[in-house]
Amino acid sequence: MATTMDVDRPAVAPAAKAGYPLPWVEKYRPTRIKDIVGNVEAVSRLQIIAEEGNMPNIILAGPPGTGKTTSILCLAHELLGPNFREAVLELNASDDRGIDVVRNKIKMFAQQKVTLPLGRHKIVILDEADSMTSGAQQALRRTMEIYSSTTRFALACNQSSKIIEPIQSRCAIVRYSKLSDKELLQRLLHVCQEEGVAHTPDGLEAVVFTADGDMRQALNNVQATANGFGLVSQDHVFRVCDQPHPVLVSSVVRHCLDARIDDAYEGLRALCDMGYSASDIITILFRVVRNFTGMNEYLKLEYIKQIGFCHMRVGDGVNSRLQLSGLLAELCKLTMRAAA
Repeated sequence: MATTMDVDRPAVAPAAKAGYPLPWVEKYRPTRIKDIVGNVEAVSRLQIIAEEGNMPNIILAGPPGTGKTTSILCLAHELLGPNFREAVLELNASDDRGIDVVRNKIKMFAQQKVTLPLGRHKIVILDEADSMTSGAQQALRRTMEIYSSTTRFALACNQSSKIIEPIQSRCAIVRYSKLSDKELLQRLLHVCQEEGVAHTPDGLEAVVFTADGDMRQALNNVQATANGFGLVSQDHVFRVCDQPHPVLVSSVVRHCLDARIDDAYEGLRALCDMGYSASDIITILFRVVRNFTGMNEYLKLEYIKQIGFCHMRVGDGVNSRLQLSGLLAELCKLTMRAAA
């Protein structure tokens, strides 16, 4: 795997030249398509595009931290090589991306003359494209049509449904999914070995649990834990990430499985008194139940169904602790019905 950022990337070069330490997210960002972790089918499609050289307009859609932006940058580097600087325009959601930016900045870039090898095109990278205004997307549609012979567009977004249909129809859509626990763990072991980070197996397991398929968050959590404590252990990880500890949540689930509502509520009250929000608690509760071993499959499905309903009500802003208490009561009733 590549262990340093490509020096062609201007956002990284100044810090690297000045000798400042890079965040591990940037230091271990792949620079070649074949080094990208996870989403094998999607990455293989991009690899074919890089080899053949005929890049279409593309939309990369998927959860954060799964490698969408990295994939586009790797593809641009492999297609353009030394021409990357002058032939790529990268805009992020932090930039003003209203209709004026499309009409001026993007259009001016598309009009520029750049000498490229035969069959290669300039590339406009729009990160977080689903945050663009509707007017900007309408203007972008026309720009994509007019300059299709010289410029290609690569859009990264979390939800492709927020991109207007005329743009979707002009692009090949590549969908990314969350990374598996195995893929996250392999990459974390590689980074810990490279950095000489002391870690315990349950510490890396905790990092994988808190990341929930997000490679960016996993690397940030490992670096923060290593810098803060010097050892990546389970307790240290959950102190850094400030999430409800799965062991405490698991004890609440076990009390519900035994239909002991008073003990389950005591565990819930302890979590609430620690300052965790209802959203934090119910998110971890869902993940604990989903991975809970030894639970009847039908009962697990019913638990997840009730947790989903409660999460929806909490998201609507109703009384959170009351809703969580009601959820525990429902889970205990489900256990009693299953035992009857």
